Amino acid sequence: MRVVSGGYGADMTERPAAPPLAERRPVTTEHHGRTRVDDLDWLRDKESAEVLAHLEAENAWTEQQTAHLADLRDQIFAEIKARTRETDLSVPTRVREHWYYGRSFEGREYGASCRVPVAGPDDWTPPRPAEDASPDQPALPGEEVLLDLDALAQGHDFFSLGGSTITPDSRLLAYATDVVGDERYTIRFKDLETGDLLPDEITGTLGGGTWDRAGEHLYYTTVDDSWRADKVWRHRLGTTQADDELVFHETDGRFWVGCGRTRSDRYLVVASGSKTTSEYLVLDADAPDGAEGVFRVFAEREEGVEYSLEHAVIAGEDRFLVMHNAAGPDFELAVTPPEPTPREGWVPLIAHDPAVRLEDVDAFAGHLVVHQRSNGLTQLRILELDPATGVADDYLVEFDEEVYTVGSGANPRFDQPTVRLGYTTMSVPSSVYDYDVRTRELTLLKRAPVLGGYDRDDYEEHRLWATSVDGEQVPISLVVRRDARAGGQPVPLHLYAYGAYEMSTDPAFSIARLSLLDRGAAFAIAHVRGGGELGRRWYDDGKLAHKQHTFDDFIACARHLVEAGWTTPDRLVGEGGSAGGLLIGAVANQAPDAFAGLVAQVPFVDPLTSMLDASLPLTVTEYDEWGNPEADEDAYDAIAAYSPYDNVGTHPYPRILAETSLHDTRVLYVEPAKWVARLRERAADADVLLKIEMSAGHGGVSGRYQAWKDRAFTLAWILDVLGLADEPRRG
Repeated sequence: MRVVSGGYGADMTERPAAPPLAERRPVTTEHHGRTRVDDLDWLRDKESAEVLAHLEAENAWTEQQTAHLADLRDQIFAEIKARTRETDLSVPTRVREHWYYGRSFEGREYGASCRVPVAGPDDWTPPRPAEDASPDQPALPGEEVLLDLDALAQGHDFFSLGGSTITPDSRLLAYATDVVGDERYTIRFKDLETGDLLPDEITGTLGGGTWDRAGEHLYYTTVDDSWRADKVWRHRLGTTQADDELVFHETDGRFWVGCGRTRSDRYLVVASGSKTTSEYLVLDADAPDGAEGVFRVFAEREEGVEYSLEHAVIAGEDRFLVMHNAAGPDFELAVTPPEPTPREGWVPLIAHDPAVRLEDVDAFAGHLVVHQRSNGLTQLRILELDPATGVADDYLVEFDEEVYTVGSGANPRFDQPTVRLGYTTMSVPSSVYDYDVRTRELTLLKRAPVLGGYDRDDYEEHRLWATSVDGEQVPISLVVRRDARAGGQPVPLHLYAYGAYEMSTDPAFSIARLSLLDRGAAFAIAHVRGGGELGRRWYDDGKLAHKQHTFDDFIACARHLVEAGWTTPDRLVGEGGSAGGLLIGAVANQAPDAFAGLVAQVPFVDPLTSMLDASLPLTVTEYDEWGNPEADEDAYDAIAAYSPYDNVGTHPYPRILAETSLHDTRVLYVEPAKWVARLRERAADADVLLKIEMSAGHGGVSGRYQAWKDRAFTLAWILDVLGLADEPRRG
C-alpha cells in the first residue's frame, strides 16, 4: 500500500480507510446548543492531492471488489447495445417552415440536430425516412445538419448540449455547451446560411436562451456563486458579453429565475419563483413600449401563492391563462385580461378539485391542453375552443392500459391542429403519437424499437398498494416476466424510489432494465410521499417536518412486497438517486434488515452539513424543501434525526454501492465520500463500495455508450446481490 500525504494511492490492495483521527482536522460546530464534530470534512478539498488519492483509492477498491463481474458487465452492455437501434431518427417536429429532428449513428457517442423544409403551409404530417438510410446519407431529402454533436465533443472527456434555439426567421442558431460537467454553459451563435460561427460568445450561463421576435437579441440566465439562477440578461448580436444589459436581478436568495417566450410569440416572460411562491414579468411584443424591452409584473408575489402564465386567444380575445394554487393546493386554471391583473381578477376556467392535480396548460389557436393527475396517473385533457363562444368541449384523451404515463411532447406551433404526445408503460416502449383535435384520432408515429425479438406480452404490469405506518396507502408500479412468476413463487426484486420536490417517478419503459427482467427479477417503483404522484398533498406530506414519511413509505413498500409474496428480504435491492439517495441512506440506517443491497446514486446523504452552509449550491433556495437548520431549531433537529451521515450505526448493513461524480454541483462528491468512510468505521463488517466518475457532473458520464457502460456496472452489481449473476437470460 502506497501512502500519499496521509491519503491512499490508486494502486492499493486493501480497503480504503480515512487517516488516523489525529490527522483529520475535525470541524466542530455549535447550533442551538448542539455540538457536532465532523472528522471527515477534510474530504471536501477536491484540489488536494491527499483527497484525490483517497478517491482514486476508492475507485481501485471498487474495481477490485467487482472484478468478478467484468464479464457480466460486458454482457449487459452488449445486450443494451444489441437491443438499441443505434442509427435512428426522432419524429420530426414542425417549427415554422421546417421539420426539426435528431439523428443518432452507430458507433458514435453523440448524434446530430437536423432539419428539412416543410412541403407547404398545410403540411402537418411528419416526413418518414427511407428504410435503408445509412449514417453517411441524409435521412430525409433536403436534410441540413445544424449541429454535429459528435464533432463538438471531440477532445473533451465530458460534453453536454444545454439547449439550442432558432431565430424566428430560421436563420441563426444559438446553442449552449458544457465540457466540464458543472452545468455552467457557453452559448455560441451559428449562421445557418453560411455555416459560420459568429464572433459572439457568452460564458457562465445556466443553459440555452430565448430570442426576441426580431431575432436581434438573445435573453439568457446566469447563476450566482451558490449556483442559483439569479439574473436575466439581454445580448444584442454583434456586441460583447460585457455590453449585455441586465434585464432582471432576483435578490431574494430563495428565488431563481428563467426566461421564455409564449407559444403565440406574442409575449416574452421572466419567471421568478421559490419552492412556494411565484412572480411573472411580461413584455408585450405588440405594445408600443415593446421595442424598449419594458417588462411589467403580472401579479406581485404573494407568499405561498404559485402561478404560471400562458397566452391564449379565447372567443377572439387575447387572454392570459393562469394556473395557480390560490384557490386550493391542487391548483385552478383561471382566465384574465392580457395585462397585469391581481388575483382578485382571476376568473376560474377549471375550478380547484382536490381529486385532480392540475400541473400545466398549453394554449393553441383552436384548443387548450391541460396536463393533470388523478389517482396517481397522468392525464391529458383537451378543451376545444369555439371562435365565437369560447370553450366548446372538455374531455380526456383515453388509453387502454391500467397503468401508463402520458405527456405532451414538442408542440411549438400556436396554429397546429394536432397535439404531439408521448406515451409509455413499463412494458410498452416510448411511443410518439399525434392527436388530431379535429377528428379525435390518435396516430402512432413511432414506437421506440427494441431489437432482438422483444415481445411485450412476455411481461405483466401491476399497480399495488402498501400501507404505511400512519395508514396512508402508497402506490407501487411493478413489472415482471410472466414466466418468472410461474407458480407464484417469490422472485428477486429491484425497488426504486425518489420522493422529493413534487417530482413524480412515473412508470416508463427501459431497454437496460430488460437485462434484469430477463434474468428473472421483478422491477418496482415505490411512489412515496415527497413526490407528486397523488397531488400536492402527497408532496407536502413528504417534506420539511414530514420528511420521515418518505422513508416510512419506502420501507412499507418493501415490507408489503415481501408479505404479498412477491419477494424476500434477502433478494431485494433498493435504489435511489440524488434526493432519492437521501432516501436510500436513511433507509439503510432505519431498516437494514429489509434489503439485501442498496444503490445510492449521487446521494444527498449529508444534508445537515449542506443545509447549514448557505454558500453551497442550492442551499438557500431549498430551505422550503428541507428547512433552515441555521435559523430554526426544529428544522435542525428534524434533519439531524434522519441524516444518513449523522445516524450511521454499528449494526450490520446490507451491501451498499454509492456512485458519485467529482464535478457534481448539485450534490457534492464529498457527501457520499464521507458517508462511505463513516460506514466503514462504524458499521459491523460493512460491505460498501464507492464509485466516483472523475470527469462528470450530477447526471453522470456523457455519451450514450459511456452511459450504457455505467448502467451495466450498476446492473451487474444488483444482479450479483440478487443472486442472479450467473442466471441465463430468458427469451
